[in-house]
Amino acid sequence: MMNRDDNSYSSKSSLRDFGINSGVIAVNDLTKCFGDFTAVDHINFSVSKGEIFGFLGANGAGKTTAMRMLCGLSKPTSGHGLVAGYDITRQSEQVKKNIGYMSQKFSLYEDLKIWENMYLFAGIYGIEEKQIHPKIDETLIKLGLTKERNTLVKELPLGWKQKLAFSVAIFHEPQIVFLDEPTGGVDPIARRRFWELIYEAAERGITVFVTTHYMDEAEYCNRVSIMVDGRIDALDTPKNLRTQFHAENMDEVFRQLARKATRE
Repeated sequence: MMNRDDNSYSSKSSLRDFGINSGVIAVNDLTKCFGDFTAVDHINFSVSKGEIFGFLGANGAGKTTAMRMLCGLSKPTSGHGLVAGYDITRQSEQVKKNIGYMSQKFSLYEDLKIWENMYLFAGIYGIEEKQIHPKIDETLIKLGLTKERNTLVKELPLGWKQKLAFSVAIFHEPQIVFLDEPTGGVDPIARRRFWELIYEAAERGITVFVTTHYMDEAEYCNRVSIMVDGRIDALDTPKNLRTQFHAENMDEVFRQLARKATRE
């Protein structure tokens, strides 16, 4: 169930005003300009509860700027967006409370122990004190890191850091988790194991919004959007996109669209 407060919009009426269908994420004509440069140009889409949504684009396409707006970190120049039922312009703090976020740098504190990282972020996310330690124990068992609970994060292999960072990002069971190129730099086996965690989260109803440079990972998403020069030029299931572009895989689809880019 979505968290609400007295200032939040009714999801259906707000989305109807925006002219888009209901979704855990819903965007209408979202635009971000920096002076004369339009980084994100009137994009429209919605994402359903429990969906794994791939948000792709070459460097400079505008995907990071768009994600920052959806996370409540940057205000749009124009357009509308709802994330977890909250307006990204007027209710950015409520947005932040209802999402998780993981970047390629993992956002972990290297000089803290594994359990200390979990405890710290649990407090940041507002989890009740009495729930924190049982949740830490449960998560460590699930990750197979019980014996390593007192290990400093900087001593962990990269694949373990990745799994820990994801677990911390969803420690508070957010409605949505934003993953910004979370598998960069890890080996293919670690990437596959990481995607198992993503599927488990989606099965629990957590919506996963993920950017990646690995086109094989795009195949794992329920739907994929591809940005070119600030606009969404394609949005559909991987299967339908391959059919539409007469491509054998998502890498071919991406290359066909990326060739249209005019930004350097």
